[in-house]
Amino acid sequence: MSVELEPQWYVVRCFSSHERKVKQFLDEAIQEMGLQDKIREVLIPTETVVVIKGGKKKTQERNFFPGYILLHAIYDSEVNDLLQDTPSCMGFLKEDSKKEPSPLKAAEINQILSRVRDSQDLVQKGGNIDIPFKEGDLVKVVDGPFKEFDGTVQEVNHDKLKLRVLVSIFGRKTPVEVDINQVENIK
Repeated sequence: MSVELEPQWYVVRCFSSHERKVKQFLDEAIQEMGLQDKIREVLIPTETVVVIKGGKKKTQERNFFPGYILLHAIYDSEVNDLLQDTPSCMGFLKEDSKKEPSPLKAAEINQILSRVRDSQDLVQKGGNIDIPFKEGDLVKVVDGPFKEFDGTVQEVNHDKLKLRVLVSIFGRKTPVEVDINQVENIK
């Protein structure tokens, strides 16, 4: 009588920016080797964000754990060997003293999976826009009636995609409201 093992989530290390290549290789190898019963899912933990560049909104996938992918699998030597033979992959993330990797705790994987799902839901609702400014940033106004003025970001309004910037007009600090695409950071 054999006990059916449940798959668990493991962290796999790979070269940063090679996550998609590793996932593609693993997906193909799993099919070729018939390991679908042992490896259920290969996941790159990404979130979808809306970035504004040049005044236009664009959605982007952003990996929030660069250099890592997640594997929903039943750990054994065959799965371990597959990872060791995968190009750009450094194998399972292990504690120094252990020979086998420790699976993620339920709370950890639930937090990661909900972050992935929540970011997709927010983008569908028009939210989760990545605004590259925060309070205290020094900015230059590049468009609008205050063009060429330098100032400090006083407030970021994520809902309206606007900033309140303190600029010096006639020697006095004056708050002005500008769209986020009307300013750029001073380097």
